[in-house]
Amino acid sequence: MPDSVAGRLVLIGGATSASGLAASRVLVSAGARVVAVGRDGAKLDELAAAVPGIAVEVCDLADDAEVASLAGRVHAAHGAVDGIPHLVGGWRGGGGLAGQSDDDYRFLEGSFTALRNVTRAFDADLRASSAGRLAVVSSTAVARPLAGGANYAAVKAATEAWARAVAQGFAKAARDAGRPLAAASVVFRVKSLDGLEEALAQRFADLWASDADDVNDSVVELTDPTL
Repeated sequence: MPDSVAGRLVLIGGATSASGLAASRVLVSAGARVVAVGRDGAKLDELAAAVPGIAVEVCDLADDAEVASLAGRVHAAHGAVDGIPHLVGGWRGGGGLAGQSDDDYRFLEGSFTALRNVTRAFDADLRASSAGRLAVVSSTAVARPLAGGANYAAVKAATEAWARAVAQGFAKAARDAGRPLAAASVVFRVKSLDGLEEALAQRFADLWASDADDVNDSVVELTDPTL
């Protein structure tokens, strides 16, 4: 049955970005309990001042040991997590295929590594929740990769594959337990997040208004702030 994000514990990865600020505001306004996670403590303090009521945690999500420690702190202070919008990202590219440097690739790969760490650390939480939700941000470049953005498109393709694997895990766990599917993993594809931050945040919050069966393992393209 359709649910609501109100009262749910949502952990925002990459919360000090513009999309993280939008997600924090939208989710708190909808009644969610929010834990905002980022690497920069000063920026997290600014976020907490801008969005009263959120909790903040400093963590490098690309470091599995730090994520394990984060999970322990979150569970002790707030309980189990019901939702994760993964907003860790960034762009580097250009220069054709020859311009796809190892440094740029390693930078971009960090967002995927963070996703792997976070989803493994909180997978049990999302599967046990009465309405767990994971959302990742991908790119339209996955469907039409360009030489000058090959690193970026490859990392986003890996991100989508991982999110879909999480979705299959949710479905299998529910099937094996003989219970209805309650958790869902969703991919949001954008050409650019500029101007779409609020729309993305609202679409994530609205995932609780849909049955998990209807949204699990789905790819949603966001191209207009009004959608």
